[in-house]
Amino acid sequence: MQITNEENSKLLMEHLMEPKNYGKLEDNNAIGIGKNPQNGEKVVIYLKVKEDENGEPIIEDIKFQAIGCTTTVVAGSIITTEAKGLSFSRARDLISVTLGMLDGVDEADAACTEMVALALQASLDTYLERKKDKDFPIISYRINTDCTPKEEKQKEENSSEKDI
Repeated sequence: MQITNEENSKLLMEHLMEPKNYGKLEDNNAIGIGKNPQNGEKVVIYLKVKEDENGEPIIEDIKFQAIGCTTTVVAGSIITTEAKGLSFSRARDLISVTLGMLDGVDEADAACTEMVALALQASLDTYLERKKDKDFPIISYRINTDCTPKEEKQKEENSSEKDI
């Protein structure tokens, strides 16, 4: 089934106006952080994980908090909604597909989405490490994308040229 632009816009607006899974999950057993070192934005993802009969970790519940722009909140809402109920292997697939879809996306928007995906990855990794060592620290990953808007880059370039 193909989603129309109108349906896509409606979905994005819904996640913007009423973000899903926003807040702190008090009874979490894993936390992960995604950071943008350029501007201090960050996303924290909280997981409540249970294991199925085969020992496969399943995301029973998930929440996120963000210090970031609206794109970060929308990405957090969508990614956490999609991740809820997934096994870790399926969640890793979600992360991979999400990061793969960022090619060709505006760098600022891509950076925000990458930050949320990396926070999810960090929370999965934290859970697995804490199974081996309950005192393992919270894992934090940094984005690789430059989120400086094109207009600001151009201003900086023009300003540098004037200084020469």
